[in-house]
Amino acid sequence: MSAFLHGAGGYCVCVKMPRLEEVANVVLRVPSILVLDMLYKCDIDSFTDHLKARTEDMLFKYKYVIWNIYYLGHIVSTVVLLLPLGHIIQLYLHVLCTLLLYMGHQIARDYVRDEAQYGYDGALFLDSPALNRFVTALTSQIIVSTLCAFLMRTQHVWLFSAHLLPLLARVVSVPLDWLLTLSSVSMMITGAEVAVFLLANLFVPYRLVRAAYREIMAIEVTELYRLMAVGVSLWHCFAVPVLFSVFWFVLFGVQLVTNYGTITAVQQGPLLYLLTSVSECCASPYSLLGLTFVVSYLALGLLSLCKFYLGGFSALQNHNVMHSGVTEGVTLLLLALQTGLLDMAALQRCFLLFIILFIVLTSTLQSMSEITEPVVLGLGASRNRSVWKHLRGLSMCGFLLLFPGFMAYKISQFFNMDFWLLILVSSCMLTSLQVTGTLLIYSLFMVEVWRGAALPGLDEIVYYVNGVCRVLEFAVAVCVVAYGAWESLWGEWSWMGASVIIIHSYCNVWLRAQAGWKSFLLRQEAARKINVLPRASAEQLQDHNDVCAICFQDMTSAVITYCGHFFHANCLRKWLYVQETCPMCHASIKPSSANPTAAAGEAPPTHRSPPPSEQQPSPETRQQEEQASQGDSDCSAETNCDESERKYSNSGSNCSKDSLQHLHYGANGDSQGVANPVPSCSSHGEADPEVASQELREAD
Repeated sequence: MSAFLHGAGGYCVCVKMPRLEEVANVVLRVPSILVLDMLYKCDIDSFTDHLKARTEDMLFKYKYVIWNIYYLGHIVSTVVLLLPLGHIIQLYLHVLCTLLLYMGHQIARDYVRDEAQYGYDGALFLDSPALNRFVTALTSQIIVSTLCAFLMRTQHVWLFSAHLLPLLARVVSVPLDWLLTLSSVSMMITGAEVAVFLLANLFVPYRLVRAAYREIMAIEVTELYRLMAVGVSLWHCFAVPVLFSVFWFVLFGVQLVTNYGTITAVQQGPLLYLLTSVSECCASPYSLLGLTFVVSYLALGLLSLCKFYLGGFSALQNHNVMHSGVTEGVTLLLLALQTGLLDMAALQRCFLLFIILFIVLTSTLQSMSEITEPVVLGLGASRNRSVWKHLRGLSMCGFLLLFPGFMAYKISQFFNMDFWLLILVSSCMLTSLQVTGTLLIYSLFMVEVWRGAALPGLDEIVYYVNGVCRVLEFAVAVCVVAYGAWESLWGEWSWMGASVIIIHSYCNVWLRAQAGWKSFLLRQEAARKINVLPRASAEQLQDHNDVCAICFQDMTSAVITYCGHFFHANCLRKWLYVQETCPMCHASIKPSSANPTAAAGEAPPTHRSPPPSEQQPSPETRQQEEQASQGDSDCSAETNCDESERKYSNSGSNCSKDSLQHLHYGANGDSQGVANPVPSCSSHGEADPEVASQELREAD
């Protein structure tokens, strides 16, 4: 079994091959796919209908033999395609050895015919031309026999020397009539050797299949992930994408060379000639799979080129599954299968393939837009000073803004406006629209850099720019669906058009509307939660003496969560779009039931403070307060609140027990407990209602 897995190439365990073996693993399997492709294109029914025979019984036998050869060709090609690499190499060596033996017999037959034509049957050394012919034929036969022994890795050269019999007979002056007979006998001997070899290796494919089955059963392929692991291993061992890509390029090259220089190729022009050749190379499932992988690799190359242009070599290390070209290849395959591309005539297939490739190109441009957007926005937000990086980002945005419009203009000139053309044009419009939104946001960031100060309400402006772009995208999708529905009701109705309208309505209308409404509700909910949180006073910010844990910037104003952490109001609101917990401790941002005033979303009431002489607690009281805040960590929230209320009422604090939360901090600056709320107080010891209301208004 180990020899099967490693020496024979292996099915279930795929070790890393050297470069030469990787090339051989692909190149030696391509002929099998070519044979399968030719067999698929063969019209056996039409061929058998033109057969003629003396009787119906003979005609039936002819058809029976032809169909058996047809099916046998499929089986043999499939078996050769799935053989391990070691066995494929051995098979090709045996085929090459067979061809050499056939060439040796042809040399012997040609020599015998030349001798019979020359008519000299005397001693060879007495006739110079006869001796020259003999030496030439003998040298060729010795080379052929030596090569066969070398390919079969044996020292028994005599096993491959049957075609030397006519030459040996000529040395002993055998009559010329007998040389033709000896030539036929030598061919029969070689045929018998080949037959014995085939019978000895007749069950090799069966043994390989049995070994592979045992290996699969040995690893207990009873769970889905194990079966998937075996499938992935086979996929990589056979190098399926590269194999079908090489096969398609060979087919495409043959098609180009065959039709090059013809009158049709000259009349079509280079672009139409290439498109026609591509359509001819996707007339079977095998060639369609090859085109799928080729398109996937081309899309991957364009996306990698876009990444390299924007970010250099480091950007190529960022692998994204959605930007690997798989989406484009799968899109082409699904559209080809759904529209019945394989069953169409050549001209119809060329026309439909042009539409499919246009859709794939728009999908690639969309992926390039997704790659470009974070890079350009990152340049503006990070205030990068590299002019070359900004030029590369802006030039890519300009390309993605203008090229889709150019494509839409060109395709609208070829076809009349209908539902399908509107879908193609709308996809180009959406790409340009998204790039326009990216450029607007980038411009806002650069204006902020040019001013040297933050723009007031920049977050709101960016949100509204994105919102307008999403609304326009939604409007384009609604127009496409409305036009398609109108055309289906009052024009030509089809199941294909109806299915596309339904899918387009769900994916581009319903899902967009649902996502937009959800985003709006999340924003409203985040604003409501921010409004009910207390604002930190200047004294609390001074005591906190830390940066915002979200943006790492200094805080001149902040909100305080119910777990006692300080954040910028805008930063916390952005966080609440994603999660409803505190970024630091993951406690819920929602107000607790112990704070009904905050839970109701109302501002806590303010009260008149005691006289200034009673505002400052005594040193003993402050010391007791700190000890109580450090020693009550194991108590419940209700006990903490009661004790804190009693402490502040005894010390004559300037804020009542119904005020905003007062936070205690340990030596490391972290919050250790939450007492009763303490409102912002004026310099005269009174809570200023205008300051509190102003802070609440700033939270929106």
